[in-house]
Amino acid sequence: MSSTPVPPRREPGLHAVHVLGNGRSGGGAQVRALAAGLVARGVRVTVCAPRCAERTHDFTGSGAHYAATALGADPAAVAVLRAVCAGADVVHAHGLRAAFRVSLALGRGSAPLVVTWHRGAYAEGVRAGLVRLMERRAARAAAVVLGASTEIVDRARRRGARDARLVSVTPPPLPPPPGEGRSSGSGGSGSSGGGGTARSGARDARAVRRAALGARGRPLLLAAGRLAPGAGMRPLLDAARAWSVRGPRPLLLVAGDGPARRALQRRIDFEDLPVRLLGHRSDMAELVAAADVLLLPGRREAPLPLVREALRAGVPLVAAESGAVRDLAGDAAEFVPYGDPRALAEAVGGLLADPARRARLRAAGRACAARWPTAEDTVAQVLSVYDELAGRPVRSRRGRSAAPG
Repeated sequence: MSSTPVPPRREPGLHAVHVLGNGRSGGGAQVRALAAGLVARGVRVTVCAPRCAERTHDFTGSGAHYAATALGADPAAVAVLRAVCAGADVVHAHGLRAAFRVSLALGRGSAPLVVTWHRGAYAEGVRAGLVRLMERRAARAAAVVLGASTEIVDRARRRGARDARLVSVTPPPLPPPPGEGRSSGSGGSGSSGGGGTARSGARDARAVRRAALGARGRPLLLAAGRLAPGAGMRPLLDAARAWSVRGPRPLLLVAGDGPARRALQRRIDFEDLPVRLLGHRSDMAELVAAADVLLLPGRREAPLPLVREALRAGVPLVAAESGAVRDLAGDAAEFVPYGDPRALAEAVGGLLADPARRARLRAAGRACAARWPTAEDTVAQVLSVYDELAGRPVRSRRGRSAAPG
């Protein structure tokens, strides 16, 4: 997809305050990229986030001002947010928790609130009711809700959002494997004399990596997610038991941690399942590059940087139904109902038995990656929302002013 050209902004004084929650997810990286794009166009940007998020993402390095805020919604934290947001032209909250805190801080006559929902919150029992209340308050307080998937946009409208729109957010890439540069995932077009050598070297490195993971001469499956309710781990182990009778026996690696890890490990040991729980990993790009199939079995919103990495690398993807994954991957992934181990096992078994089908998914994934919106597209869309809310003329694609709406 071609990017939308956005000329540098010259109007003085537009000040946008961005508020994050913990910043540990891809939202922090996305805000960092958005802040850099806005600053380059003359917008004054202040990022409110915990200190750990500033250390991770270096918002000040993007040209933004940084204000340290606490994670809670206690009166002191809300007072700090209120002071930082005073005088802003627009306040932009990223994520449900941040939006809830900002809704408490802003009063009548304050700057308009934009809320970006990068992913939907999943909860059960009493906490599910609390999440619904937070979603309702955030949606109704926002002048505009920007959803990272059609599923989230629909959810915001159900919660009472006055204006909910799909935002073109491309997930940030995963860090490359240590000591390696980022490849295109499609073999590249290096020099005519070295292309074959480079591809051969990449295949050799992949074989070494797979052998180190215990997958020499057998299919390697990779799953990722929090080991907690809603992550689809129990159906995943049911499916692993079904495909463990195949020969050669596939190995399933599960990256992630959580409160259910100990119980899952007991079951793996008791049933002698071909599954390894890896815990939290910082080398996800390396794991994806080694895998034959990536599995995302959870009901929770999938880690979109991982989806991006799999599609770019040409790794076939099997996922539980998810609006965000479907929006990003389209027909480059296979989808199964959440919590259905039989459907999951059949989808994986079918892919392993059909090299042509895997090849079609690899090609579709790379083609899909080539059509993704750019960071420039996201900045253009967000900037047009700011102009609209601040009462400024909205710029057209050619850089001329156009009437809002």
